Amino acid sequence: VQLQASGGGLVQAGGSLRVSCAASGRTFSRYFMGWFRQAPGKEREFVAATSSSGGSTYYTDSVKGRFTISRDNAKNSLYLQMNNLRPEDTAAYYCAAGIVYGGAAYAPSQYEYWGQGTQVTVSS
Repeated sequence: VQLQASGGGLVQAGGSLRVSCAASGRTFSRYFMGWFRQAPGKEREFVAATSSSGGSTYYTDSVKGRFTISRDNAKNSLYLQMNNLRPEDTAAYYCAAGIVYGGAAYAPSQYEYWGQGTQVTVSS
């Protein structure tokens, strides 16, 4: 499956942004999907994930209550709605796909396919 992330940009602290990931190729609905982010000089970190049906979602603690992951299997698309953004959310955001068990959603190694990053910059 090929993944294409988009929707990043520059936003002020407290603002909102939605990033999207368009999938093509193999059946999108088979895959567990995740969002990761990587800031300069830091390791890639888990942000959020959703099961293949969208029925289960997972978040890292720092974004709970502010970010919402969703997917539209009919449109082969994944989304991350980000509200109340903070400067520490600044990073390149990557979408990823894989056959993942929920307990392993947080591990980048569990994902087989990756999109290119889309930059999100939050100014203070």
